[in-house]
Amino acid sequence: MAQAADAARTVIMTVDDDPGVSRAVARDLRRRYGKSYRIVRAESGESALEALRALKLRGDLVAVILADYRMPQMNGIEFLEQALDIYPGARRVLLTAYADTDAAIDAINVVDLDHYLLKPWDPPEEKLYPVLDDLLEAWRCSDFRPVPATKVVGHRWSARSSDVREFLARNQVPYRWYSTDEPEGQRLLAAAGEDGQRLPVVITADGTALVEPEVPDLATHVGLATTPTADFYDLVVIGGGPAGLGAAVYGASEGLRTVLVERSATGGQAGQSSRIENYLGFPDGVSGGQLTDRARRQATKFGAEILSAREVTGLESSGAARLVRFADGSQIAAHSVILATGVSYRKLEAPGADELSGRGVFYGSALTEAAACQGHDVYIVGGANSAGQAAMYLSRGAKSVTLLVRGADLTASMSHYLIQQIAESPNIFVRAHTVVEAAHGDNDLEQLTLRDTTSGQTERVDAQWLFVFIGAAPLTDWLEGTVLRDEHGFILAGPDLTADGRSPAGWELDRPPYHLETNIPGVFVAGDARAESAKRVASAVGEGAMAVMLVHRYLEQS
Repeated sequence: MAQAADAARTVIMTVDDDPGVSRAVARDLRRRYGKSYRIVRAESGESALEALRALKLRGDLVAVILADYRMPQMNGIEFLEQALDIYPGARRVLLTAYADTDAAIDAINVVDLDHYLLKPWDPPEEKLYPVLDDLLEAWRCSDFRPVPATKVVGHRWSARSSDVREFLARNQVPYRWYSTDEPEGQRLLAAAGEDGQRLPVVITADGTALVEPEVPDLATHVGLATTPTADFYDLVVIGGGPAGLGAAVYGASEGLRTVLVERSATGGQAGQSSRIENYLGFPDGVSGGQLTDRARRQATKFGAEILSAREVTGLESSGAARLVRFADGSQIAAHSVILATGVSYRKLEAPGADELSGRGVFYGSALTEAAACQGHDVYIVGGANSAGQAAMYLSRGAKSVTLLVRGADLTASMSHYLIQQIAESPNIFVRAHTVVEAAHGDNDLEQLTLRDTTSGQTERVDAQWLFVFIGAAPLTDWLEGTVLRDEHGFILAGPDLTADGRSPAGWELDRPPYHLETNIPGVFVAGDARAESAKRVASAVGEGAMAVMLVHRYLEQS
């Protein structure tokens, strides 16, 4: 028999479009678990997702979700995939007929399915309850017991409010947003003793009010780890994108005492993607948030430490140790370091863009701002995959999405599958040979001046939303004078350091640098920050794993 859950009455949800089956499942669940859990029943994937979102906002817990496979509009796998974003820790069960067992097996890869049950499940004492008992016990032993949600009070066009929401969302910290224009927002400001002149005000789960918090302070108060538990490690991974997370997973799983240091949020640019459809093993696609969450959980499961909101400002050698210095003056040391710092979106160099950043002009914030774009005309600058993925995601609710592309078309930098999807979307438009000449607005973005690069003609259009994806700059300035980089700031490694047949200056070992090794022995690079890298999620993960293999080789010979 299930043990008593929290006083909040943790939820077990069942979803089936057949009312008779739905009632039967709920009846059997209540008979066994009704005293300890709240049984929530839904008869469609959409209504179930609405219920899950409502539960999330209230801070309720969901332990198990059972969904029927054959449902119209949204089948059980599609529903569970979206439910995973809302409650990643809930155990997932698919109800299926014998003829659909292949689909259930495939769902193990798509939604991390925990179990599938064949219908009918009678008698439940033999076919249903033992499975549920095990899943509930596993859930109770997991770390998915969220604290009450953090509250953020701010203004829609406050750049700092946008930054805080982005930070919390990308770090998967549950929060509720309250506008200062709403009565509840005013009540929260009054309770915090603020008049709304300084925003945002963040009220943590324990009731602490933070006014215009800096990222390190915010991270500490919402429960993110920011302080290392040791002074010395086998491996320090700098950067929490796909390459860094891949390195942390493989390093920790192979017995290296590993710490990953991330200045903002794990996932990097990939973590902001609404849909990655060409990543191996996910035929139906996976969101960047899902992939990041799974990788982060996997790394911590193997024992890797993950430090958030810690900016690295220096790297140096001290004998066999490599010292990593933080912005606050502290440091940690390790036998080896993997640089996986990734890249950042380049800023739009147009008059007015900087002043309106976070107030209508956004860089990689499509997921956070999408809900507010409902029914609006949206503009996106860029022609690569990140821009295409954002266009597809925003087009679900926006009135129109216009891609502004400097080149003649999308073929130069966007994957073929995304080009096809955009061509088939009736509310997505592509304007070739077009750049943003200026952004206009007093308190928020109101208009854009667009210029045709072939004719030179300009046009002024009304716009409240501009998302910018115009290439990437490596986050490597802090390595100046230490690690060799190319003229664009990307890190040189392996063969690129020995192109003339000689080892780099200062190299004292009797071997050339390993493939991903920089000019400092024991310091490796992986992912987008490396010169001539592929700039794809799969290759970044692969390089993270390869870098760990080379770390082992380096340690064995040291």
